[in-house]
Amino acid sequence: MTDTNLTLISHPLCPFVQRAAITLLEKGGPFERINVDLSARPDWFLALSPTGKVPVLKVRQPDGEDAVVFESMVICEYLNETLGGASMYPEDPLARARHRAWIEFATQTMADAWQFLHAVDVPTADARRSALRDKLRRLEAELGAGPYFAGPDFGMVDAVYAPLFRYFGIIDPAVSQAVFDGLPRITAWRAALAARPSVRDAVVPDYADRFRNHLRQNGALAAA
Repeated sequence: MTDTNLTLISHPLCPFVQRAAITLLEKGGPFERINVDLSARPDWFLALSPTGKVPVLKVRQPDGEDAVVFESMVICEYLNETLGGASMYPEDPLARARHRAWIEFATQTMADAWQFLHAVDVPTADARRSALRDKLRRLEAELGAGPYFAGPDFGMVDAVYAPLFRYFGIIDPAVSQAVFDGLPRITAWRAALAARPSVRDAVVPDYADRFRNHLRQNGALAAA
């Protein structure tokens, strides 16, 4: 058990959990992590999570009671506001709003990536790769000199996109190359995120094997 007021309830493969874990690691907040089996959700978890999804953050209150926060970005915002260290957003209100807009953009980008990775036939894979590349081209145009989304400082946008890019460091490099070909800034961003300690440590040590097994069990072409 970790001596902490924060407990992150998670699943080993969930990319949305990774957002919260990366934020916790970046902010230096000690926390306990508990994984649940989402195929057989325990009653205690369903009592905590109104959506039945992870992540869920339990926050121990001074009176000993636990408060519950759910939804990944709500958790990340709370952690950013309450833990020490530099903010993971820019100080300028307009820049901060634009970062939040690109975080919102990540939702559909993640959906396209997930559908591409899980495609079981070539036409679907081709269509989802095309949709994903359209969104990545928009991101490519937004990126500057790097190494991170907004320059030298790692921020919340980086924490949100890192789990998405992690997938493509696990599957067949030829499959990934077809997604990121001609996108040099995103390719450099991916590499910088993969090397970040908080990103590496946000998942269990055998994450890559678990994800490859998951793709194989679903008959995904990306597992080949």
